[in-house]
Amino acid sequence: MAQSSLKSIKPGSHVHLMGICGTAMASLAGLLKDKGYKVTGSDSNPYPPMSTQLESLGIQIQKPYSKNNLTTKPDFVIVGNVISANNEEAQEMVKLDIPFCSLPQAMGEFIIDDRISYVISGTHGKTTTTSLMSWVLDQAGFEPGFLIGGIAKNFSQSFRNPKQNVFVIEGDEYDTAYFDKVPKFIHYRPRNVILTSVEFDHADIYADFAAVKAAFLRLMKLIPENGNFVFWGDDKNVCEVADHCKIKNKFSYGFGKSNSFVCEIIEETEGYTKFSVTHNGEKLADFVTTMTGRYNILNATAVVVQAYANQIPLDGVMKGLSTFAGVKRRQDILGEPGGILVIEDFAHHPTAVKETVMAIQNKYKTRKVFSVFEPRSATSRRKVFQKDYVDAFSESHEIIIAEAFDQGKISETDRFSSAELVDDLKKKNKPAHVMASADEIVKYLKQTAKPKDVILIMSNGGFDGIYQKLFAALG
Repeated sequence: MAQSSLKSIKPGSHVHLMGICGTAMASLAGLLKDKGYKVTGSDSNPYPPMSTQLESLGIQIQKPYSKNNLTTKPDFVIVGNVISANNEEAQEMVKLDIPFCSLPQAMGEFIIDDRISYVISGTHGKTTTTSLMSWVLDQAGFEPGFLIGGIAKNFSQSFRNPKQNVFVIEGDEYDTAYFDKVPKFIHYRPRNVILTSVEFDHADIYADFAAVKAAFLRLMKLIPENGNFVFWGDDKNVCEVADHCKIKNKFSYGFGKSNSFVCEIIEETEGYTKFSVTHNGEKLADFVTTMTGRYNILNATAVVVQAYANQIPLDGVMKGLSTFAGVKRRQDILGEPGGILVIEDFAHHPTAVKETVMAIQNKYKTRKVFSVFEPRSATSRRKVFQKDYVDAFSESHEIIIAEAFDQGKISETDRFSSAELVDDLKKKNKPAHVMASADEIVKYLKQTAKPKDVILIMSNGGFDGIYQKLFAALG
């Protein structure tokens, strides 16, 4: 069976998702169930928040991957990009001649279709910006559908089918599927696009920065003349990509005075940030948000600009920004056991790590911050950013680096070294430690952290249950 279209399957049919606990896959599972399909899925290592979201929806997760997961033959299969051609479940799908497609193809053809799309792209900030764009549109009365690579707290879910004609989606540059090696956003029918940043990432699929840049250049060619393109104008890489978009409605934003829209932070406290946005020298408004850090204010400004370009009422934009509750796992305050504030963040790229650490230390100016990092992403487990992490942690109060997660399939010469990073940080007189396990980290923090301190944990995975272990130890 060749690739097929989900449009050929009627509501009530059985759709099976391979790799269902991926953030986008779990969201698509929810969208399909909401549309009346029977949904099942398989995964090798389910973990929150997506596993709990699926459980709350009553969607069964079969684990591990196995040809037996297709014993009850589904009508259609959606294949996640974590699935390889030699996966036994994928091979069984082909053997049984079950029609299939990738997640991005399903999203473009079946969910986005001819709706007004907002595609949020870039190396950093996609999840937060997609969540905020969705919430602003919601508060302005547009009842958008959305698919977010995380769980926005205002919605409590990572997905929603549209009630009107608008859909917001996180435009990931990662590839689509083993049978469709293009960036996901190629399928998303982009009309209104935000480009937050362009840096090297995803070393498992992109050979170098030029390859990453080429992916974003493809996006530039897809934006139609009736679309709106909003890009971060302070960054050379972003501007070089943006030059290839030839539509009329192009708008740069940033702190730099040469941008079409200029943002300025007016006030920053533990509870909120106040910032202004001006357009060609004329102030649009002062905005208030609970988010903190320069990158988050840039994300918020991008949403303000895209809303302005689409003539979204300013009062709805201001209401959306002021009431935005953030995203789970993005500067997410988990609690304060024993008077010690515990914050979780998804940061894994050196730029994101540096910005997150600085944002938290700046927000809690009078407190000591322990920066705890697990190298877990495909890129952070490789040595490509070995020296960049030294700079990323250079201003941290105290640093704890876990051993890199599962480097078995990475050649020894290409592996990131936590010990080398800690040695380099110590040479800069930074208090830094390498620790072999979550249990060792928790033991150290229990002995060392004091009331009013902050523990910032950065990982894009489960981190061996460190959050629960830490609360049990400190509580």
